[in-house]
Amino acid sequence: MVSPQNPVQIYDTTLRDGCQREGLALSLEDKVRIAQHLDRLGIPFIEGGWPGANPKDEQFFLHLREYPLQQAKIVAFCSTRRPHSAVETDALLQASLRAQTHWITLFGKSWDLHVTLGLGTTLTENCAMIRESLAYLKSQNRRVIYDAEHWFDGYQQNPEYALKTLEAAIQGGAEYLVLCDTNGGTLPQGIMTSLQDIQRAFPDLKIPLGIHTHNDSGMAVANAVMAVQAGATMVQGTINGYGERCGNANLCTLIPTLQLKLNQPCLAPEKLQQLTSTSRLISEIVNLAPDDHAPYVGRSAFAHKGGIHVSAVQKNALTYEHIDPQTVGNERRIVVSEQAGLSNILAKAKSFGIALEKTDLASRTILQKLKDLEHEGYQFEAAEASFQLLIRSALGHRQEFFKLRGFHVNCDVGETQSTAIATIKLEVNGKNLLEAAEGNGPVSALDQALRKVLTKFYPEIAEFQLTDYKVRILDGAAGTGAKTRVLVESSDGLERWTTVGVSANILEASYRAVVEGIEYGLLRRSPYPSVPLPVATL
Repeated sequence: MVSPQNPVQIYDTTLRDGCQREGLALSLEDKVRIAQHLDRLGIPFIEGGWPGANPKDEQFFLHLREYPLQQAKIVAFCSTRRPHSAVETDALLQASLRAQTHWITLFGKSWDLHVTLGLGTTLTENCAMIRESLAYLKSQNRRVIYDAEHWFDGYQQNPEYALKTLEAAIQGGAEYLVLCDTNGGTLPQGIMTSLQDIQRAFPDLKIPLGIHTHNDSGMAVANAVMAVQAGATMVQGTINGYGERCGNANLCTLIPTLQLKLNQPCLAPEKLQQLTSTSRLISEIVNLAPDDHAPYVGRSAFAHKGGIHVSAVQKNALTYEHIDPQTVGNERRIVVSEQAGLSNILAKAKSFGIALEKTDLASRTILQKLKDLEHEGYQFEAAEASFQLLIRSALGHRQEFFKLRGFHVNCDVGETQSTAIATIKLEVNGKNLLEAAEGNGPVSALDQALRKVLTKFYPEIAEFQLTDYKVRILDGAAGTGAKTRVLVESSDGLERWTTVGVSANILEASYRAVVEGIEYGLLRRSPYPSVPLPVATL
């Protein structure tokens, strides 16, 4: 059972099971960076991959031998020996030993269907494979974790045999018995019942139980929590829930739930405060957009939009927040929209370091301008940088870095490829400048031409990158004459910000969003005026 003497151990498998996600691919450098971030977060066990099955993973373990992690136990993953073969000559077992990790996780079959159909062997031989493989790794001075693959399906179909596979793992010397809901179809009550049955079947069991869940029924986190409540002391999962099909148990949800809701310490409090930044950093490394609505770590996890909600939260955060967002390194956000009242505007301005009062004319001017723009199709909920610029304009604090005098874009569309050339005229510091640039599309060409002029005066713009570009048709019934809303996300490599543009001309909407992105980036680095700007840390 879980106790202060036997706390929950977090086991991260992002670098192996997380990589099963469709569209996710990691280089060796990516894997090393993620492992280092997990190590700094304080994760006790990090599964690095399957040596022997993947040459990249072999290089990964070699790299970590030369540059070891600070505190985490790095784990190699491996299967049992093949049917009717010797452990001493099994290629995958030997490869796992060559990884030279102190810990190895070995998985074996729990479901008789997989034994007879998948492995094509007998139930007795499968138990021998589990027992002998674990015993061999122990004889080579390795510590071993046993992953009981398809445990819950196997136990449901043939409980007597599933228990025999666990008995074989116990005889082989496993130090953890991890029960895997590999197909992700088990419900929480089934998790509880199965663990209780194991505890009754092995009343003198000294080996701790663990849990590994998948999210095919949307129950991965709930099932892992139930397993801990039933006595599991190792929880396996992935950062941001990455994994095959619908993903694995999301450690960014599991860790704070266990620690803050069940009082099961998983990370030191100061490490827990790094959870949000770690989640977002890893999403950048794997090149997948962060889930803004993810529990605890999402950008919208503590966002408040309705005026009544905002007013209440300002009086007492407990009214609409289940935890203090700073506990997990997140922050409260006041969302501005056409539904916003003055409370939202004042709170948002305060978060920018701008003090406004309800009685200020500027406050009501900003609110009315916001409602007018959103009526035109603007949306500032996801474009806080543009809203910051709107406030600065209303207060007369918006610094003008340049003026547009006009632009022209020409597209050349061929059978196999297309190119675009943009010509732009700007006024910078009283000088009129004309520049042209080529791109693989009209927005790219316009962006390149703009930068070509401005980097001569503001070299820091070279560090700004357009990281995301989204277009939304606002009135589809208008056909090709419809208004479009463009959201542009920019980054300087350290932080991200989003701007918005709206127009019936998609190029004009794009230009407005791109220009505000550049303007905002310059304002962040400008000493005038000295108020903080909203950004999202990478």
